[in-house]
Amino acid sequence: MLLIPAIDIIDGQCVRLTKGDYAQKTVYRASPVEVAREFEQQGFRRLHIVDLDGAKSRHIVNSAVLREITKATHLIVDFGGGIKTVADIEAAFEAGATMVTVGSVAVTQPDLFRRWLDRYGAERIILGADVRDGRISINGWKEDSGEALLPFLKSYFDGGIRHVLCTDISRDGMLQGPATPLYQSIMQAYPQCRLIASGGVSSIDDIRALAAAGIPAVVFGKAIYEGRIDLEELIAEFPQPALVPPQKP
Repeated sequence: MLLIPAIDIIDGQCVRLTKGDYAQKTVYRASPVEVAREFEQQGFRRLHIVDLDGAKSRHIVNSAVLREITKATHLIVDFGGGIKTVADIEAAFEAGATMVTVGSVAVTQPDLFRRWLDRYGAERIILGADVRDGRISINGWKEDSGEALLPFLKSYFDGGIRHVLCTDISRDGMLQGPATPLYQSIMQAYPQCRLIASGGVSSIDDIRALAAAGIPAVVFGKAIYEGRIDLEELIAEFPQPALVPPQKP
């Protein structure tokens, strides 16, 4: 299983929200760069960065922090939050991101998203599917799009998407366990999906359960920052292979 620690950024600091609520913010570390270095030293190969300021503002805000992290580490970074235009994508790639996660545009402007997929390639674009009550939420999880999850995904698998990051918003930051049945339903419907599960991981046992269910990758953060996961034990059980970054088209 691919283990992907998360760094969420507000005002240049490493934070976590509860259920995506900006009013329920906890600042864990002042320096995301130091956190990223520690993740690499512990044996992680990938990193998921969320620009929460960008998600709220609807354009990238923390590209400078992204640049610092990619200069300071060799981690393969996927970056999301506020990506609404080609300029945002280019800014993320120029600052060192290997992949970008795009959610809201895929819902509100599907033709534009497909053009991005064609332009940058399916290995560099991750489809973000943030779910609440079985429907896709957009714009920093503040709006219910009304789109049901599985039909939404089908349209993009038919169009060539490979990577999907699915977050169960109701579990995000709650440390109550992941929505394993939700992720299994995606894999059963679309076995070709390179699914990244997100939301609710509270322990190594949760990660073991996801791996046993055939989920190929997981993003997690709060359980690390709250000291609920022994990272040395985790990496020993799930050693992370060296990764080859996808090539630019």
